[in-house]
Amino acid sequence: MADRIATVSAGGQSFYGAVTDGGMIALSPDFPQWPTLREVIEAGALETLVEAAKGRPVTHDAGSFRYEIPVPAPEKIICVGVNFPDRNAEYKDGQDAPPNMSLFVRFPRSFTGHDRPLIRPKASDKLDYEGEIAVVIGRGGRHIPEDEALGHIAALTLCNEGTLRDWVRHAKFNVTQGKNFDSSGAMGPWLVPFRDPSQIVDVHLTTRVNGETRQDDQTGRMLFPVARQIAYISTFTTLVPGDIIVTGTPTGAGARFDPPLFLKPGDVVEVEAEGIGILSNGVADEI
Repeated sequence: MADRIATVSAGGQSFYGAVTDGGMIALSPDFPQWPTLREVIEAGALETLVEAAKGRPVTHDAGSFRYEIPVPAPEKIICVGVNFPDRNAEYKDGQDAPPNMSLFVRFPRSFTGHDRPLIRPKASDKLDYEGEIAVVIGRGGRHIPEDEALGHIAALTLCNEGTLRDWVRHAKFNVTQGKNFDSSGAMGPWLVPFRDPSQIVDVHLTTRVNGETRQDDQTGRMLFPVARQIAYISTFTTLVPGDIIVTGTPTGAGARFDPPLFLKPGDVVEVEAEGIGILSNGVADEI
């Protein structure tokens, strides 16, 4: 499979290329006009990379590189909250799902790459997981019509939208702190070019902790489908190439168990979606 495009690092340097079962095919040296995948996306050139990788040998064996978040320094990472029916019921506030989606932002530094540890910070032991699919914007715009929205997607990836549950309750109305601890979440492992609506409209999404399935749902059950998300978000902000929308997590996060099942060092969290792959991360304490 040469259509898995990733950002990785080796020998102290970051580069991008195609991931195969045997390792990595470095491609960025051949495309100096595009220093990172953000510029590749802006140029609409993900398929160019896929073609360039065909028939090429592996340049970096598996295990000789580290995964980074796929799109370095995106202008915006916008997350959609409470986007599955059972997630709304979890709040037990007697309210129906709202007519408009709940949104918040995350900083790139709050994510780490595939196969690297989520960091449980010194400030809290209530690190939780949220498995999600993330869409990467390829064609920007403002006031994007819903029936044209999927045409603005460049690629899909996976996200573990790690959350410090007590830190989302530090004020009357905000979640920013609990969603933005350094390396508390993960994104990756790679980008899968978006070619067809079937890749996102009704996709099976699961999250496992130490092999136990905790979240299991279909994107077809989203309260606000991805096309609606893009249309709504572009009403108030201009989307640009490389922007990331994290589309929402199913029921089953650790905070919803009795007692809660928060992550601890040594745990392994896997987020899997058909057609995209598996994002896997251990857990470690902040040093």
